[in-house]
Amino acid sequence: MTTCRKLSAPLRILTGQTASGKGAVAVELARTTGAELISVDSIKVYRGLDVGAAKPPRAVRDAVPLHLVDVVESGESYSLANYLAAARSAVEEITARGRPALFVGGTPLYLRGLLYGIFEGPAADWTLREQLTREAERRGAAALHEELRRLDPVTAERLHPNDLTRIIRALEVVRGTGRPISEHQRQYPAAAPAVEYRMVALRRSEEDLKRRIRLRTHRMFEAGIVDEVRRALAAGGMSRSAQKAIGYREVLAHLRGEMPLEQAIESVERNTWRLARKQRGWLKSFPNVQWLELAPEEPVEVTAPKVRDLLFGSAPHDN
Repeated sequence: MTTCRKLSAPLRILTGQTASGKGAVAVELARTTGAELISVDSIKVYRGLDVGAAKPPRAVRDAVPLHLVDVVESGESYSLANYLAAARSAVEEITARGRPALFVGGTPLYLRGLLYGIFEGPAADWTLREQLTREAERRGAAALHEELRRLDPVTAERLHPNDLTRIIRALEVVRGTGRPISEHQRQYPAAAPAVEYRMVALRRSEEDLKRRIRLRTHRMFEAGIVDEVRRALAAGGMSRSAQKAIGYREVLAHLRGEMPLEQAIESVERNTWRLARKQRGWLKSFPNVQWLELAPEEPVEVTAPKVRDLLFGSAPHDN
């Protein structure tokens, strides 16, 4: 059955590419505005996956209200529908306390769900999805997008060629059911955002972002991501989503003996940069994104007031 679930409250969203510094800015905003934070991150939902998910330190999380972090065990599945239901409850609770809610994070699937709702199509075919993922690694995203253009030109036209997650999902549906996902979605009204919102996206120069990604990658391994993965595997395993996340998938390959540690570190850095480039394209697809350029080493105390003025200064955008 085709359904659409949406959040009804006006939203404030702070996003940006991975390693852009949005988490630290959000914490400063929470301290200065009284806002409670709602994570928009598909890996931070997993308990025990702290280092690779770049969760804030425990002291910060104890001082600043942060919702939708550590929601399920690392081996459990967590869908977009689960996330949106939890986000709706969090907004209602925060609003009831008379405090503003601030969404912070950069998972495009979650962001789109927040603004457009979701389409519940055919159930996931994990075998076919994994096959398509391997094809993407071998042939590249552009080749899969071209195949989608032949099989489902309507969907291909609205998907960015680098939006691999949604390309794979669309190919999974058309290969598995024989019908394009665009036919399944005919009753799905997602032509425009369904809620009022304000979205600020942090942006850094290519050189600065690469430097930050390099530093974060090395700190991740120094902080013990390899041992973190070992503990998660021993405690019940990791979900498919967690296993595919950058950082965790390379460490898993290392633990399987497929690559030495130094190669795993290099792969995390390279793949994180690729993700950052894709994120910028994804974020550009959202209407009314307000981009904020950050200078290298710009203190959060300087950035936060700029973001505060954009997000809290006046009425949200009408869409």
